[in-house]
Amino acid sequence: MIRTASTGRRSERHWRPSAPFDLALTLSPHRHGGGDPAWRRTPDGAIWRTSRTPEGPGTLRVTVSGGEVLGQAWGPGADWLLETLPSLLGADDDVAGFAATLARLTRSGDPRQARAAAFVAGLAGRAGGLRIGRSLRVFEALAPAVLEQKVVGREAWRAWRFLMGRYGEPAPGPAPEGMHVMPPPEVWRAIPSWDWHRAGAEAVRARTIVNAARHAEKLERTTEASAEADRLLRALPGIGVWTSAEVRQRAHGDPDAPSVGDFHLPGIVGYALTGQKTDDDGILDLLEPFRGHRHRVVRLIELSGVRPPARGPRMAPRDYRAF
Repeated sequence: MIRTASTGRRSERHWRPSAPFDLALTLSPHRHGGGDPAWRRTPDGAIWRTSRTPEGPGTLRVTVSGGEVLGQAWGPGADWLLETLPSLLGADDDVAGFAATLARLTRSGDPRQARAAAFVAGLAGRAGGLRIGRSLRVFEALAPAVLEQKVVGREAWRAWRFLMGRYGEPAPGPAPEGMHVMPPPEVWRAIPSWDWHRAGAEAVRARTIVNAARHAEKLERTTEASAEADRLLRALPGIGVWTSAEVRQRAHGDPDAPSVGDFHLPGIVGYALTGQKTDDDGILDLLEPFRGHRHRVVRLIELSGVRPPARGPRMAPRDYRAF
Protein backbone atom coordinates (compact mmCIF):
# COMPACT_ATOMS: atom_id res chain seq x y z
CA MET A 1 0.00 0.00 0.00
CA ILE A 2 1.38 3.41 -0.99
CA ARG A 3 0.18 6.80 0.12
CA THR A 4 1.91 10.03 -0.76
CA ALA A 5 1.34 13.50 0.60
CA SER A 6 2.97 16.88 0.39
CA THR A 7 3.29 18.84 3.63
CA GLY A 8 4.59 22.30 2.93
CA ARG A 9 8.09 21.89 1.54
CA ARG A 10 8.28 18.31 2.80
CA SER A 11 7.01 15.32 0.86
CA GLU A 12 6.06 12.00 2.42
CA ARG A 13 5.48 8.45 1.30
CA HIS A 14 4.08 5.51 3.23
CA TRP A 15 5.05 2.08 1.94
CA ARG A 16 4.44 -1.38 3.39
CA PRO A 17 7.02 -4.00 2.29
CA SER A 18 5.79 -7.48 1.45
CA ALA A 19 7.99 -8.96 4.21
CA PRO A 20 9.76 -7.63 7.32
CA PHE A 21 13.19 -6.18 6.68
CA ASP A 22 15.98 -4.53 8.65
CA LEU A 23 16.36 -0.86 7.75
CA ALA A 24 19.90 -0.42 9.08
CA LEU A 25 21.23 -3.65 7.51
CA THR A 26 19.76 -2.70 4.16
CA LEU A 27 20.99 0.90 4.07
CA SER A 28 24.35 0.54 5.83
CA PRO A 29 26.30 -0.29 2.62
CA HIS A 30 25.63 3.28 1.50
CA ARG A 31 27.46 4.65 4.53
CA HIS A 32 31.13 5.52 4.07
CA GLY A 33 32.61 5.61 7.54
CA GLY A 34 31.70 7.35 10.77
CA GLY A 35 30.57 10.92 10.24
CA ASP A 36 29.69 10.34 6.58
CA PRO A 37 28.22 13.70 5.46
CA ALA A 38 25.69 11.85 3.26
CA TRP A 39 24.46 9.24 5.79
CA ARG A 40 23.38 9.51 9.42
CA ARG A 41 21.45 7.43 11.92
CA THR A 42 19.82 9.50 14.65
CA PRO A 43 18.92 8.34 18.19
CA ASP A 44 15.26 7.93 17.19
CA GLY A 45 16.26 5.14 14.78
CA ALA A 46 15.74 7.21 11.65
CA ILE A 47 18.25 6.95 8.83
CA TRP A 48 19.00 10.09 6.83
CA ARG A 49 20.57 10.08 3.37
CA THR A 50 21.40 12.79 0.89
CA SER A 51 21.54 12.25 -2.84
CA ARG A 52 22.05 14.20 -6.03
CA THR A 53 19.08 12.89 -7.98
CA PRO A 54 18.23 13.50 -11.65
CA GLU A 55 15.94 16.26 -10.35
CA GLY A 56 18.54 17.88 -8.10
CA PRO A 57 19.75 17.59 -4.51
CA GLY A 58 17.55 15.95 -1.92
CA THR A 59 17.47 14.73 1.67
CA LEU A 60 15.67 11.53 2.68
CA ARG A 61 14.64 10.45 6.18
CA VAL A 62 13.42 6.85 6.60
CA THR A 63 11.76 5.22 9.59
CA VAL A 64 9.88 1.96 10.12
CA SER A 65 6.99 1.48 12.52
CA GLY A 66 4.54 -1.41 12.71
CA GLY A 67 5.90 -2.85 9.50
CA GLU A 68 5.24 0.34 7.55
CA VAL A 69 7.97 2.52 6.10
CA LEU A 70 7.69 6.28 6.28
CA GLY A 71 9.87 8.24 3.89
CA GLN A 72 10.16 12.00 4.24
CA ALA A 73 12.12 14.07 1.76
CA TRP A 74 13.16 17.65 1.13
CA GLY A 75 14.70 19.58 -1.73
CA PRO A 76 14.31 19.52 -5.54
CA GLY A 77 15.03 15.76 -5.54
CA ALA A 78 12.41 14.92 -2.91
CA ASP A 79 9.82 13.40 -5.25
CA TRP A 80 12.46 11.27 -7.01
CA LEU A 81 13.78 9.97 -3.69
CA LEU A 82 10.30 8.93 -2.59
CA GLU A 83 9.42 7.39 -5.94
CA THR A 84 12.53 5.18 -5.81
CA LEU A 85 12.34 4.48 -2.07
CA PRO A 86 11.10 0.86 -2.45
CA SER A 87 14.02 0.07 -4.78
CA LEU A 88 16.47 1.57 -2.31
CA LEU A 89 15.02 -0.66 0.41
CA GLY A 90 15.22 -3.85 -1.64
CA ALA A 91 11.71 -4.20 -3.08
CA ASP A 92 13.28 -5.63 -6.25
CA ASP A 93 15.58 -8.03 -4.40
CA ASP A 94 15.11 -11.69 -5.38
CA VAL A 95 15.03 -13.15 -1.87
CA ALA A 96 12.85 -16.06 -3.03
CA GLY A 97 15.39 -16.92 -5.69
CA PHE A 98 18.11 -17.06 -3.06
CA ALA A 99 16.03 -19.43 -0.92
CA ALA A 100 15.53 -21.65 -3.96
CA THR A 101 19.29 -21.68 -4.60
CA LEU A 102 19.98 -22.79 -1.04
CA ALA A 103 17.35 -25.52 -1.29
CA ARG A 104 18.83 -26.77 -4.58
CA LEU A 105 22.33 -26.94 -3.14
CA THR A 106 21.11 -28.74 -0.05
CA ARG A 107 19.59 -31.46 -2.28
CA SER A 108 22.51 -31.55 -4.72
CA GLY A 109 24.17 -34.66 -3.34
CA ASP A 110 27.51 -32.83 -3.19
CA PRO A 111 28.59 -32.91 0.49
CA ARG A 112 30.70 -29.74 0.21
CA GLN A 113 27.91 -27.79 -1.43
CA ALA A 114 25.33 -29.09 1.03
CA ARG A 115 27.47 -28.11 4.02
CA ALA A 116 28.12 -24.65 2.60
CA ALA A 117 24.43 -24.16 1.81
CA ALA A 118 23.41 -25.20 5.33
CA PHE A 119 25.95 -22.80 6.83
CA VAL A 120 24.80 -19.90 4.63
CA ALA A 121 21.14 -20.71 5.32
CA GLY A 122 21.87 -20.37 9.02
CA LEU A 123 23.47 -16.98 8.45
CA ALA A 124 20.50 -15.89 6.34
CA GLY A 125 18.14 -16.90 9.11
CA ARG A 126 19.99 -14.70 11.60
CA ALA A 127 20.02 -11.76 9.16
CA GLY A 128 16.59 -12.32 7.69
CA GLY A 129 15.94 -8.61 7.35
CA LEU A 130 18.82 -8.06 4.94
CA ARG A 131 17.82 -6.78 1.51
CA ILE A 132 20.06 -5.78 -1.41
CA GLY A 133 18.68 -2.39 -2.41
CA ARG A 134 19.66 -0.13 -5.27
CA SER A 135 20.23 3.62 -5.15
CA LEU A 136 20.04 4.04 -8.97
CA ARG A 137 22.84 6.64 -8.74
CA VAL A 138 26.01 5.28 -10.33
CA PHE A 139 28.48 8.13 -9.97
CA GLU A 140 27.33 8.66 -6.40
CA ALA A 141 28.49 5.12 -5.63
CA LEU A 142 31.60 5.39 -7.80
CA ALA A 143 33.40 8.37 -6.25
CA PRO A 144 33.65 6.97 -2.70
CA ALA A 145 34.46 3.50 -4.07
CA VAL A 146 37.47 4.89 -5.91
CA LEU A 147 38.60 6.69 -2.76
CA GLU A 148 38.47 3.31 -1.00
CA GLN A 149 40.74 1.60 -3.54
CA LYS A 150 43.76 -0.15 -1.97
CA VAL A 151 43.69 1.88 1.26
CA VAL A 152 42.37 1.30 4.76
CA GLY A 153 38.88 2.55 5.45
CA ARG A 154 39.89 5.43 7.73
CA GLU A 155 42.08 6.92 5.04
CA ALA A 156 39.34 6.78 2.39
CA TRP A 157 36.63 8.08 4.71
CA ARG A 158 38.76 11.02 5.79
CA ALA A 159 39.14 12.02 2.13
CA TRP A 160 35.40 11.57 1.52
CA ARG A 161 34.50 13.81 4.46
CA PHE A 162 36.92 16.52 3.37
CA LEU A 163 35.76 16.62 -0.26
CA MET A 164 32.08 16.47 0.66
CA GLY A 165 32.47 19.24 3.22
CA ARG A 166 34.43 21.47 0.87
CA TYR A 167 32.57 20.90 -2.41
CA GLY A 168 29.19 19.44 -1.48
CA GLU A 169 26.23 21.65 -0.71
CA PRO A 170 24.31 21.71 2.59
CA ALA A 171 21.55 19.12 2.74
CA PRO A 172 18.04 20.48 2.10
CA GLY A 173 15.53 20.41 4.92
CA PRO A 174 16.05 19.76 8.64
CA ALA A 175 18.92 17.30 8.16
CA PRO A 176 21.33 16.60 11.03
CA GLU A 177 24.12 19.12 11.32
CA GLY A 178 27.01 18.61 8.95
CA MET A 179 25.15 16.70 6.24
CA HIS A 180 25.97 17.58 2.65
CA VAL A 181 24.87 16.53 -0.83
CA MET A 182 27.50 15.08 -3.12
CA PRO A 183 28.74 17.64 -5.68
CA PRO A 184 27.79 17.09 -9.34
CA PRO A 185 30.27 15.58 -11.82
CA GLU A 186 31.29 18.96 -13.23
CA VAL A 187 32.44 20.05 -9.77
CA TRP A 188 34.49 16.87 -9.30
CA ARG A 189 36.17 17.60 -12.65
CA ALA A 190 37.20 21.04 -11.42
CA ILE A 191 38.69 20.12 -8.03
CA PRO A 192 42.27 21.46 -8.04
CA SER A 193 45.24 19.21 -7.36
CA TRP A 194 46.01 20.88 -4.04
CA ASP A 195 42.60 19.98 -2.61
CA TRP A 196 42.99 16.36 -3.69
CA HIS A 197 46.28 16.52 -1.81
CA ARG A 198 44.63 18.09 1.24
CA ALA A 199 42.05 15.32 1.15
CA GLY A 200 44.83 12.73 1.21
CA ALA A 201 43.95 11.27 -2.20
CA GLU A 202 46.99 10.71 -4.40
CA ALA A 203 47.01 11.53 -8.12
CA VAL A 204 45.95 8.06 -9.32
CA ARG A 205 42.66 8.02 -7.44
CA ALA A 206 42.04 11.70 -8.24
CA ARG A 207 42.52 11.12 -11.98
CA THR A 208 40.24 8.08 -11.87
CA ILE A 209 37.38 10.06 -10.33
CA VAL A 210 37.88 13.07 -12.62
CA ASN A 211 37.88 10.85 -15.70
CA ALA A 212 34.82 8.93 -14.52
CA ALA A 213 33.04 12.25 -13.94
CA ARG A 214 33.47 13.01 -17.64
CA HIS A 215 31.49 9.85 -18.44
CA ALA A 216 28.95 10.15 -15.62
CA GLU A 217 25.96 10.77 -17.88
CA LYS A 218 26.61 7.56 -19.83
CA LEU A 219 27.13 5.58 -16.61
CA GLU A 220 23.84 6.81 -15.16
CA ARG A 221 21.97 5.28 -18.09
CA THR A 222 22.95 1.78 -16.93
CA THR A 223 20.81 1.70 -13.79
CA GLU A 224 18.74 -1.21 -15.13
CA ALA A 225 21.69 -3.12 -16.61
CA SER A 226 24.41 -4.19 -14.20
CA ALA A 227 26.32 -6.18 -16.85
CA GLU A 228 26.48 -3.15 -19.13
CA ALA A 229 27.59 -1.01 -16.20
CA ASP A 230 30.38 -3.49 -15.49
CA ARG A 231 31.57 -3.27 -19.09
CA LEU A 232 31.55 0.54 -19.14
CA LEU A 233 33.08 0.94 -15.69
CA ARG A 234 35.97 -1.43 -16.38
CA ALA A 235 36.68 0.33 -19.66
CA LEU A 236 37.65 3.43 -17.67
CA PRO A 237 41.28 3.74 -16.53
CA GLY A 238 41.74 2.97 -12.84
CA ILE A 239 38.52 0.97 -12.45
CA GLY A 240 38.81 -2.78 -12.11
CA VAL A 241 36.80 -5.73 -10.90
CA TRP A 242 36.67 -4.63 -7.25
CA THR A 243 35.53 -1.05 -7.88
CA SER A 244 32.96 -2.11 -10.46
CA ALA A 245 31.48 -4.62 -8.03
CA GLU A 246 31.32 -2.07 -5.20
CA VAL A 247 29.43 0.34 -7.47
CA ARG A 248 27.00 -2.24 -8.85
CA GLN A 249 26.20 -3.58 -5.39
CA ARG A 250 24.96 -0.14 -4.33
CA ALA A 251 23.69 1.53 -7.49
CA HIS A 252 22.22 -1.54 -9.21
CA GLY A 253 21.42 -3.74 -6.21
CA ASP A 254 23.33 -6.58 -7.86
CA PRO A 255 23.35 -9.59 -5.49
CA ASP A 256 25.87 -11.39 -7.70
CA ALA A 257 28.70 -8.82 -7.73
CA PRO A 258 31.29 -10.05 -5.21
CA SER A 259 34.15 -7.65 -4.40
CA VAL A 260 36.94 -9.81 -5.80
CA GLY A 261 40.28 -8.18 -5.08
CA ASP A 262 39.37 -7.09 -1.56
CA PHE A 263 42.33 -7.50 0.81
CA HIS A 264 40.31 -9.17 3.58
CA LEU A 265 37.75 -11.31 1.74
CA PRO A 266 39.96 -14.30 0.83
CA GLY A 267 40.62 -14.90 4.52
CA ILE A 268 37.08 -14.22 5.70
CA VAL A 269 35.16 -16.16 3.04
CA GLY A 270 37.62 -19.04 2.87
CA TYR A 271 37.71 -19.46 6.64
CA ALA A 272 33.91 -19.25 6.96
CA LEU A 273 33.20 -21.87 4.30
CA THR A 274 36.17 -24.23 4.68
CA GLY A 275 38.10 -23.29 7.81
CA GLN A 276 41.05 -22.23 5.63
CA LYS A 277 42.09 -18.93 4.08
CA THR A 278 42.11 -18.79 0.29
CA ASP A 279 42.82 -16.36 -2.55
CA ASP A 280 40.68 -14.57 -5.14
CA ASP A 281 40.44 -17.63 -7.39
CA GLY A 282 39.55 -19.69 -4.34
CA ILE A 283 36.75 -17.28 -3.42
CA LEU A 284 35.24 -17.54 -6.89
CA ASP A 285 35.40 -21.33 -6.71
CA LEU A 286 33.70 -21.41 -3.30
CA LEU A 287 31.02 -18.95 -4.37
CA GLU A 288 30.30 -20.48 -7.80
CA PRO A 289 27.48 -22.75 -6.52
CA PHE A 290 25.73 -19.60 -5.26
CA ARG A 291 25.97 -17.82 -8.64
CA GLY A 292 23.25 -15.23 -8.87
CA HIS A 293 23.71 -14.40 -5.18
CA ARG A 294 27.48 -14.39 -4.64
CA HIS A 295 27.60 -10.87 -3.20
CA ARG A 296 24.69 -11.69 -0.89
CA VAL A 297 26.60 -14.69 0.47
CA VAL A 298 29.69 -12.55 1.09
CA ARG A 299 27.56 -9.94 2.84
CA LEU A 300 26.01 -12.57 5.12
CA ILE A 301 29.45 -13.91 6.00
CA GLU A 302 30.71 -10.40 6.77
CA LEU A 303 27.71 -9.75 9.01
CA SER A 304 28.21 -13.05 10.86
CA GLY A 305 31.44 -11.90 12.47
CA VAL A 306 33.18 -15.17 11.55
CA ARG A 307 36.86 -14.33 11.10
CA PRO A 308 40.13 -16.23 10.87
CA PRO A 309 42.49 -15.79 13.83
CA ALA A 310 44.30 -12.46 13.62
CA ARG A 311 48.02 -12.64 12.98
CA GLY A 312 50.31 -9.66 12.61
CA PRO A 313 49.62 -5.94 12.83
CA ARG A 314 46.84 -4.26 10.92
CA MET A 315 47.63 -2.23 7.85
CA ALA A 316 48.23 1.36 8.97
CA PRO A 317 46.54 4.30 7.24
CA ARG A 318 48.75 6.47 5.07
CA ASP A 319 48.62 10.26 4.94
CA TYR A 320 49.55 11.75 1.59
CA ARG A 321 48.96 15.23 3.00
CA ALA A 322 52.41 15.07 4.59
CA PHE A 323 54.17 14.38 1.26
